[in-house]
Amino acid sequence: MESSLNGNVKLVKKSKDEKKLLRKQLKASHTLLKHEGINTASLPTQSLVVANGGLGNDVSREQLQAVLQESGCVESLLMPPNKPYAFVTYGSVEEARRCHASLNGRQLQCQGQTVALYFSFVEKVGGESGVCTELPPGLKVLEDFISAEEEAGLLEAIDWAPQGDTLTGQKALKHRRVKHYGYEFRYDNNNVDKDRPLPGGIPQFCNSVLERCLRESHIDVTPDQLTINQYEPGQGIPPHVDTHSAFEDTILSLSLGAKTVMDFRHPDGRSVAVVLPERSLLVMKGESRYLWTHGITPRKFDVVTAGDTVSSGPVTSDPGDLTLSKRGTRTSFTFRRVRRTACDCAYPSACDSRRPPEAPPAPALPRDDGDASRLEARFVHRVYEEISSHFSSTRHSPWPCVRDFLRSLPAGAVLADVGCGNGKYLGINPDLWAMGCDRSHSLVQICADRGLQAFVSDALDVPLRSGVCDACISIAVIHHFSTQERRLAAVNELVRLLKPGGRALIYVWALEQEYKKQRSKYLKEKSPEQEEKGGPGAEQMTQSNPDYSQEHAGKDDPQQSQPKLSVHTNRTVFNSQDLLVPWHLKGVAQKASETSADSESSASDPVFHRYYHVFREGELENLCGRVKNITIQSSYHDQGNWCVIVEKTL
Repeated sequence: MESSLNGNVKLVKKSKDEKKLLRKQLKASHTLLKHEGINTASLPTQSLVVANGGLGNDVSREQLQAVLQESGCVESLLMPPNKPYAFVTYGSVEEARRCHASLNGRQLQCQGQTVALYFSFVEKVGGESGVCTELPPGLKVLEDFISAEEEAGLLEAIDWAPQGDTLTGQKALKHRRVKHYGYEFRYDNNNVDKDRPLPGGIPQFCNSVLERCLRESHIDVTPDQLTINQYEPGQGIPPHVDTHSAFEDTILSLSLGAKTVMDFRHPDGRSVAVVLPERSLLVMKGESRYLWTHGITPRKFDVVTAGDTVSSGPVTSDPGDLTLSKRGTRTSFTFRRVRRTACDCAYPSACDSRRPPEAPPAPALPRDDGDASRLEARFVHRVYEEISSHFSSTRHSPWPCVRDFLRSLPAGAVLADVGCGNGKYLGINPDLWAMGCDRSHSLVQICADRGLQAFVSDALDVPLRSGVCDACISIAVIHHFSTQERRLAAVNELVRLLKPGGRALIYVWALEQEYKKQRSKYLKEKSPEQEEKGGPGAEQMTQSNPDYSQEHAGKDDPQQSQPKLSVHTNRTVFNSQDLLVPWHLKGVAQKASETSADSESSASDPVFHRYYHVFREGELENLCGRVKNITIQSSYHDQGNWCVIVEKTL
């Protein structure tokens, strides 16, 4: 229907579907601006940003290109790695206008899910034209090291049937299968028992591979330890450095059955993704073996160089040359030589042979809910009781995005701050009915002294009726729960408190302390007194365990020893997700350290250790995705934290 305005301008009444599509376009534009800094244009240009059309949504270059070409000649298509958007530039403004008109709302079927594309014009196309990153020093990838026939023979020779003898250290881990030959790697101390070799040594079916490695000078001595891992699509292994004191310099890894992408990271934050093709041999020596962590991100698709889905080497950083590669079942043979003398490498900062012993003795990851409760009581609850006064003195400035969320709530809304600490958010919006709860009696008393409404409660069991809150916030709390089940229970408890239509804001500490080429405030600062509860320090751990996996916790063979937590070094990047973070009690009486079982004795500077699970990108969204009757309104990275806003639907 048309109507006229002043007899000149015609107004076209939009249909219901058109209005709905426009709302979604505007919402996508707002999200891109808020969380990615992408400004959209009001007038047509040759270039558009494609919301939801990114590699991070499992949309491949080939699939998106086919759709875009329906509207005209595509001059360039930039797909930044792991992002939920892409940029397309057409040969003319008219072609871009045609795309905007005809393709907005187009749905694609991507890896079993439906993805709706939303287009907006942009003046400036994001993404940098990059070049291939160099391999870490000492790293080589040898393609087609073995033949297809040799590969088939090696895979057939593996006996994954349960064995009652002790010939192999076979483990059925939660997210992969593993067998050890020669020596079993022990998860309780991240090492091997050099006085207890496994019977039989390395199996004979590996002889031809090792003879070739010796003949071609990839190694100087024959390995005496072999670990076989089998990964299904979606499985991986966290970043780690193989223990210096356990193994000699050169480490070999043979990829069978399928290719994968292995991520390498230097302690200074540099990283490179390396393609390991099927039947290739990875050789790690020197710096790449001793200093760089290596790991495989658990996912079903890898980001690889487009048109080059087989070749080895670094993945390009050019967003105009990236696509997706589907993973298959991969089996790796990793050969090492057990060390008999102290390590004398050139990297003492990462060497456990020269690292002073940690205090207190590192606890193990929990096996079950009882273990988790005891670990949290010792390394979370008790610690906050001891440090409450000093902790509160560092908590005075609200985070801007949390403040904005609270100020957006309508007058008279009921707010619950679950894990409120000293209550710094309870008075942000005086028009709310705000109440807080915390596990720490001392912190709740500080709230009471300030005239704030707060009570003592566990975040897993808040003594409020279901559906009484218009909003909840959980700021820097859920990362203190030591199993995925307990973290999920904490989110469910927040949702239980909400009315239908109510919203919850959740902040957790991020593994990625450097994001979009910006270092978090924590990494920039040097003073421990400036630590935030949500980001008290991205302490680095060089995880010295070649087979470490956080998924061991509570799911493996009950007789298997659990991996140990390690104490991290302040003000450095993360290389592990489960850790103990020191709190330095500067200027506090010695009494505090004398009364804590978890402190390091120091006349002037007692140190307490708190447990944290730091979240990977996408992990918080996946956790919330398991909760019924909610939708994720937005998610973002804020100064070293991953954050989501969820809305209760029923």
